[in-house]
Amino acid sequence: MRELNCIGFTSSRPPKDACSLFSLKDHHSYFLFPGFCDVHVHFREPGFSYKETIAAGSRAAAHGGYTAVCTMPNLSPVPDSPAHLAPQLSLIRDTAVIGVYPYGSITVNEAGEVLSDMEGLAPQIIAFSDDGRGVQSEELMRKAMRRARALGKIIAAHCEVNSLLHGGYIHEGRYAMEHGHPGISSESEWREIERDIRLVKETGCSFHVCHISCKESVSLIRQAKKDGLDITCETAPHYLVLCEDDLQEDGSFRMNPPLRSREDRDALLEGLQDGTIDMIATDHAPHSAAEKAGGLAHSAFGIVGLECAFPVLYTHLVKTGVLSLEKLVWLMTESPRRRFSIPGDAGYTIWDLEAEATVDPSGFLSLGRATPFAGTAVSGVCIGTVYHDTVVYRK
Repeated sequence: MRELNCIGFTSSRPPKDACSLFSLKDHHSYFLFPGFCDVHVHFREPGFSYKETIAAGSRAAAHGGYTAVCTMPNLSPVPDSPAHLAPQLSLIRDTAVIGVYPYGSITVNEAGEVLSDMEGLAPQIIAFSDDGRGVQSEELMRKAMRRARALGKIIAAHCEVNSLLHGGYIHEGRYAMEHGHPGISSESEWREIERDIRLVKETGCSFHVCHISCKESVSLIRQAKKDGLDITCETAPHYLVLCEDDLQEDGSFRMNPPLRSREDRDALLEGLQDGTIDMIATDHAPHSAAEKAGGLAHSAFGIVGLECAFPVLYTHLVKTGVLSLEKLVWLMTESPRRRFSIPGDAGYTIWDLEAEATVDPSGFLSLGRATPFAGTAVSGVCIGTVYHDTVVYRK
């Protein structure tokens, strides 16, 4: 008989009709999980629909088993006021096939100079972020944290000190030196995390650190949690599986923050195991083929990840014994939903974990194709995803 293994359901019962709905064959084992939740994606609309649309991005998410995503605000217009948020909300209502929860920007036009209309935005957004750039002014970030606390909202920060970037685009390490590339130091990340932790102590703000990539960041956040601060963080699949040793002269390996050293990757894995890192988010960031065709030196920052995240993580972390399957599912479902107060009973996804596949970007539903995992052999194929009793993806 077919076997349906249900993992990760805490607040609701798994559906009984999943086997018949997807015509699952006999004599096989399938796994049913709550719909995954990604708190860090870029759907590029409005403003940059040639890179991605909410329709395409949400279908890609469903293909990857996701039923909830949070969209970053580097759009046009930037959602820095209710009027500027309205076009995105309209597109979500009309075209999204899963739950899409937008961020509002911390500052006007994400320029880091004047705070956005945080009061007006708060009822309609999941949190505040200026993702893609760090808020360089300490005083402005202090004001933002105080206002966010008063509004009961999280500040989700892209932590980066601009003065420490020096034109770099990969990690300031061995590969950069050997191949003549300018590097991005780890200090550009952890130095701003250090500053923001100090501000969290001062303001009492609920704070979330986006896409951490280096060992110093893990240590700082670990200590901040021990000190009782309301702080969480995420990392992404590529930082957990790859490092600078895997770099190629290909735009699919250019992202921000960059792939760092093997030692940094090991620290991130340790952070997952001991609970310092709260969740895994993809930082799904599609670009056109032309924008990713310039190699490491001349491509746009950003890769896609929604459609291969779970099989890559299952293959490289669960099958190797780094994490249990239950822990991986927790990091991709319940943990992000709890932190960002996202409903958790709206859908589920079914996987055949015995199926072998190769990551093939030509089969992605996203408009973006650039992933460093192209050609990677993985275990796990998504059979289908259901959101609010509607099949939003079927293999």
